[in-house]
Amino acid sequence: MKHNPIREFHINKDAIQFVGKDLQRPECILAEPDGGLWAADARGGVVHIMPDGTQSIITQKHAAGIDLKSSNVSRFFEGTLPNGLAFTENGDILISNFGTDCLEIMNRTGETEVLFDTIDGAEIGKVNFVLRDSKNRIWVTITTRKKNWLDALVPDLSDGYIARYDERGIHIVADGLHFTNEVRFDAAEEYLYVVETTGGRILRYRVDENGDLHNKEIYGPTHLGAGAYPDGIAFDSYGNLWGTMVYSDKLFVITPDGEFIILLDEGDPEKVKQLDDAFYNHCVTNEILFQTGRGIAPWMASVTFGGPDLSTVYIGSLRANNIPCFKSPIPGLPMVHWNKK
Repeated sequence: MKHNPIREFHINKDAIQFVGKDLQRPECILAEPDGGLWAADARGGVVHIMPDGTQSIITQKHAAGIDLKSSNVSRFFEGTLPNGLAFTENGDILISNFGTDCLEIMNRTGETEVLFDTIDGAEIGKVNFVLRDSKNRIWVTITTRKKNWLDALVPDLSDGYIARYDERGIHIVADGLHFTNEVRFDAAEEYLYVVETTGGRILRYRVDENGDLHNKEIYGPTHLGAGAYPDGIAFDSYGNLWGTMVYSDKLFVITPDGEFIILLDEGDPEKVKQLDDAFYNHCVTNEILFQTGRGIAPWMASVTFGGPDLSTVYIGSLRANNIPCFKSPIPGLPMVHWNKK
């Protein structure tokens, strides 16, 4: 394998730039070839940031939104909370709504409908992320079946799962996961990579022609260390898997040969340790959780490659009002919508 440039890469914090303003919970970001961005927004929709920096919010027509004057904590538990985003084949936006517990589809004027909010006759749970593959199948992660996701911040709860939505309907394809978060495919769509936030690790499954998952295995380290709450992941074109740790505010990479590299650590070690102690003792509270989060993107949540050459890294987060970005030494792996004509 050719030399991996990530091993010599260091982020120059002085060179980090910021795009967007007055955003609310920009957890997930989609990039388009023209340089534009679409960011999930807690006001009940998405913000479109044009290449020239101008922006507009598209609010879901059916969404009541939330009270932006409410407390910082309540904005993470109440109302509509667009979380994961994906483009459909025709450019509409799939929204996994962490607040209303459903998968939605919104056109670019805001008209919204619910695709589904139940599975196998039961409530679907906390819908976290959505991804479309090259065969137009939709993959959805459900973090937990608990009503309050804070109750799922324990080390021994494995009620998360992955569902696949295609012409045969929606089906659970992997169950028993620890706080299921983002999923991504490698370049050949041979494996589906899965974040287990409370498992502190990345898993992967082999994907067969029918879209069924097999041979679950840990990818990279068995555990990602102190403050190991991985959230978002994305591949670059070399095959490095980039990821974030949400409460400890770390940006990391797992190389194709399994090496684990921390690229950026913005967390407060003392506050992160307090959270770790509470987590392993089943006593995480709002107060302990919300004392974490600092740096350029507090509660660092996702990684998106964008810009016309896919060499700009954008970091989504849960508590920032803008989006930090910097240049990568390796362009990102194009998502399925990238080469759409």
